[in-house]
Amino acid sequence: MSRTITVIGLGPMGQAMAAAYLNRDYRVTLWNRTPSRADALVKRGATLAATPEEALAASDLTILSLTDLDAMYAILEPAEAALAGRTLVNLSSDTPEKARAGARWVTEHGGTLLTGGVLCPPPLIGTADASTFYSGPRETYETHREALEVITGKTDYRGEDPGLAALMYQLNMAIFWPSMIAYWQAVALADAHGLTATDIAPYVTENFAGMGHFVDFYASRIDAGNHEGDVDRTAMGLASMDHVVHTASDAGVDTAFPEAVKHIFHRVIDAGHGADSFSRAVELMKKR
Repeated sequence: MSRTITVIGLGPMGQAMAAAYLNRDYRVTLWNRTPSRADALVKRGATLAATPEEALAASDLTILSLTDLDAMYAILEPAEAALAGRTLVNLSSDTPEKARAGARWVTEHGGTLLTGGVLCPPPLIGTADASTFYSGPRETYETHREALEVITGKTDYRGEDPGLAALMYQLNMAIFWPSMIAYWQAVALADAHGLTATDIAPYVTENFAGMGHFVDFYASRIDAGNHEGDVDRTAMGLASMDHVVHTASDAGVDTAFPEAVKHIFHRVIDAGHGADSFSRAVELMKKR
């Protein structure tokens, strides 16, 4: 198997990926709009390509670590003739539909595209704790699996549809970002009462760890359409969120986020489901 790789895009994630390949003695070619971002990697033995065409030509496998699919087009459309016979792994965030369109575009120009979704921050790249969703042609995934496992030890292949990895990634982000905003809310509220982020960290960690119980408990009930209020009730949840909002307001802390959550509870109750579990909110959010 070829131990050459190209990495296009040298933000923190792309730099971490390129470094992981250098650590495993791959011949690494780089390209970035700002060439100076490659300086440290070039000192370690990587090669900086002058153009995207040169970068694509250097390796059969190219990793794209960009902001989104629009960035891919902006970089590769002028170099589309160089896509023939190349495999691209798009580890940029975007929607499932855009991932599918991107795969079609690469295929139309004679290349192959795998979509990926990386579930770790840059410091974990190259470790066994990193994991990535992949989707696209299975044969392509299996051919390059060893190289892909260099950057993330765990790879989760989701199927031939190139949009599936993007979907799984976005599902995780739909949980991650609001959860972290909830944490920032708690830190701000703690600060208003003289507590530090470090003071509350053990309790936040315990709270997050316990979420797995709720996920497991509600999953089968939701799939069965069971929103019975035998364990919790939306009306009770609204009262609790109201207390959260007032606690923040009394301390002079921003209330935009808890107010938004409170609004969801109100919607469930306004639809006549105050006595149901707050899992009933799922039904309001589903596509009509």
